[in-house]
Amino acid sequence: MGTGDRARAVQGPWGGDRTKDPCGDSARDGCDSRVSPQAKYLAQIILVGAQVVGRAFMRALRQEFAASRAAADARGRSERPQSAAASRIIGISLQEAQQILNVSNLNPEEIQKNYDHLFKVNDKSVGGSFYLQSKVVRAKERLDEELRIQAKGDKEKGRKAET
Repeated sequence: MGTGDRARAVQGPWGGDRTKDPCGDSARDGCDSRVSPQAKYLAQIILVGAQVVGRAFMRALRQEFAASRAAADARGRSERPQSAAASRIIGISLQEAQQILNVSNLNPEEIQKNYDHLFKVNDKSVGGSFYLQSKVVRAKERLDEELRIQAKGDKEKGRKAET
């Protein structure tokens, strides 16, 4: 082997030193498909960060569900079963209905008087809000249902007292 052969053996396919290729890796005859260490670390940091954020989000979601369930259970315990069912069906609680119609106790005359006033004031033809008017109607429905439940309970108490 002559000096020319030896020079060709050291030369790589790109005409330079065979110990380095264009990709920057030593002793390779082609581009390496491996990822650089910096990119690998960056990808790991992103992955770990996403996992941490995901776990924190799931933990917060579980806590929110637990708090919501506890609030619903507490609300159900404070109301009678029929009243709680009425709140779920109508979609408005007894307390919220009382606040909307501005009544503190379940007096049918006061409820009707406040309902008539708020319904008239929120009529769309006089520049009122249909949304607020519908809230007033739902509040009246909820209070009427509560009055019906109370009347039914009073009848049952009267029957039990007779026997």
